[in-house]
Amino acid sequence: MSITLRPAISSELDALHDLCMRSKAYWGYDEAFMKACTEELHINKSDLENHHVVVAEEGSQILGVTQLEITDENAELDKLFICPDAIGRGVGKQLFNWVKETSHAAGVRKITIHADPYAEDFYNYMGAKTTRTVPSGSIEGRVLPFMEYVIEG
Repeated sequence: MSITLRPAISSELDALHDLCMRSKAYWGYDEAFMKACTEELHINKSDLENHHVVVAEEGSQILGVTQLEITDENAELDKLFICPDAIGRGVGKQLFNWVKETSHAAGVRKITIHADPYAEDFYNYMGAKTTRTVPSGSIEGRVLPFMEYVIEG
């Protein structure tokens, strides 16, 4: 069966939050860490209305989700999470390619990413570069790779 991409819908917000939490927990974060980042990993109805939120699915099973915020010539990749069972199957690559294509079509020149340290290698593989570190929005004292993907042409 093939993986398809489509806009997220409000009736699946709880399932998307669960997917984000399971994807984050995959990397071995403890319960206190997961509790601290719960709000940051939430997708709400306003996100669906004001940003690009897309799911990857196979049949009726959601395998991944991404959230992209575009402002003028800039874009921020706010979320890209994959169901743990689907990691390594190309779902992340397909979603990131959608992010690049959507950003390019909107006239964006650069996509910024506050990456989880475990995702940094993936984004490097996709062509993004780490430019500095930034404070975590959820965990005091934690820093995250700040990455940029420059859109050519």
